[in-house]
Amino acid sequence: MQETIEKIKRFFNPGLDNNLATSAPFNIGDVGSNLVVKTKGDRVIWSIVIILTMASLLLVYSSTGSLAFRMSRSTESYLFKQFAFIIVGLLFIYFFHRINYTFFSRLALILFIVSIPLLFYTLFFGVELNAGSRWIRLPVINMTFQTSDFAKLALFMYMSRMLSRKQLVIKDFKKGFIPIVTPVIIICGFIAPANLSTSILVFGTSMMLMFIGRVSTKHLMGVILVAMIPVVLLVAIAVSTYNKETKKGNELPVALRVARIPTWIGRIQTFLYVQKEDDSEKSYQNNQAKIAVANGGWFGRGPGNSLQRNFLPHCYSDFIYAIIIEEYGFVGAAFMLMIYMLFLFRCIRLYKKCPFAFGAFLALALSFTLVIQAIANMGVNVSLLPNTGVTLPLVSMGGSSLWFTCISIGIILSVARNVEQQEGSQLKNLEAAVAAESESKETETKNS
Repeated sequence: MQETIEKIKRFFNPGLDNNLATSAPFNIGDVGSNLVVKTKGDRVIWSIVIILTMASLLLVYSSTGSLAFRMSRSTESYLFKQFAFIIVGLLFIYFFHRINYTFFSRLALILFIVSIPLLFYTLFFGVELNAGSRWIRLPVINMTFQTSDFAKLALFMYMSRMLSRKQLVIKDFKKGFIPIVTPVIIICGFIAPANLSTSILVFGTSMMLMFIGRVSTKHLMGVILVAMIPVVLLVAIAVSTYNKETKKGNELPVALRVARIPTWIGRIQTFLYVQKEDDSEKSYQNNQAKIAVANGGWFGRGPGNSLQRNFLPHCYSDFIYAIIIEEYGFVGAAFMLMIYMLFLFRCIRLYKKCPFAFGAFLALALSFTLVIQAIANMGVNVSLLPNTGVTLPLVSMGGSSLWFTCISIGIILSVARNVEQQEGSQLKNLEAAVAAESESKETETKNS
C-alpha cells in the first residue's frame, strides 16, 4: 500500500525526494505545473482539441434553447452538463496519452471479443432512442452509451495489431487477408441493422486502412463489390417504389418490412426526390438546415443569433454544423473544416514518423474514423448526403460518444508522445556523439 502511495506521489511530483514528498504540504499549484510538464504529444493536436471543445461550449449553449424550453430546464444546465462532459473527456485524453500505446496491442484481442456480445445484446435488448436500438443503459450511473463506439475502437486496435503482424504474408489470401477482413465483416454486420451509416463509415475506414497496410488491391476490390450489392439493391428498391405523382413511396412488400429497411429506403427517397420537390413533411429537417445555411452568408449572423435553432430538430447534435454556418457564416464553416483537415495532416505526419507499425496504423485508423465522421456530418448538414445520424466529433452535445472520441485522441497522443521520446533519445545520442567527437579532436590537437 505504501509503495502504491509513493508511486502516485511521484507521478504528480516526480522531482521531489520520497521523504520530502511524504512530509511536504499539498500544493495544488505544484500539481498543476507537474501535470503541464507531464502533458506530452503533438502540441498542434492538443491545440485542436482545446479549440473544438471551446467551440462546443459556445454552440451547445447557443443551440439548446428550444430543447431547454421543451424539457422545462434552463439553457445553462445544458451548458454546465456539456462542460462536465468535456472536463471528463480531457481527463480521458490525459490518462490515455500517458499509457504506452503498445499496451493497446496486448489489449486489442480482449476488447474485440468483448465487443461482439455487447453488439449482440444491443441489437436485441438495447434501449431504443430516435427509432434505433443502438444504446445500452448502465444501471449504476443511469447513463446510455452506443456500443458501436466501443466496437469500432476495439476493431481498429485489433486491425492495427493484425496488420503490423501480417506484413510478411499480407498479400496471401488465407494467411494475410482473411484474418484481417473477418473482424471487419463481423463488427459491421452487427452494427448495420441498427445503425447502417456508422457501419458504412467503419467499413470505409477499414478499407482505407487495409489499403495503406499493403493488403492486395484485388482482394479489397472483391470485398467492396460484394458490400456494394445490398446498397445498390436498397437504392434500386427506393427508386422503383417511389411514386412521383403522389410524391410518396409505395407500400413495401412484407419481406422488406423488417428491421430498419423501410427507414433506409425512406431516407434514400427523401434524398433523391423529396428534397427537390420541397415536401415539407418528409424533408422538414433538411429544409430547416438549408435555411440556416442560407441565413449564414459569408460571415454569419453572429454568436448566439441563430434563428433556425428554434425550428431545426437535433441542432445541438446531428445538425450542429448548420448552426455553425448560420452563426459564423462560410468563413466559420471553412475554418471548422480546416481544423479537422489539420488534425488529419498531423496524424498522417505522425504515421510517417512512428518507428513501429502498430502505432502508425493505430494513429491513422483513429484519425481516419474521426475525420470521416466529421465530413459525413458536414455533408448531411449541407444536403450533400442522406441523413446519417452521426455527430460532429468533439463539437456536438453528447456524453459517451464524446468520451470515446476523447479516448481515441488520447491514444493518438500516446503514439505522438512515444515518437517524441524516440526523437529525444536520438537527439541526445547525436549530441553525445558530436560532443565526444569534438572532445577527441581537442585531445588530438593538444597531443600534437
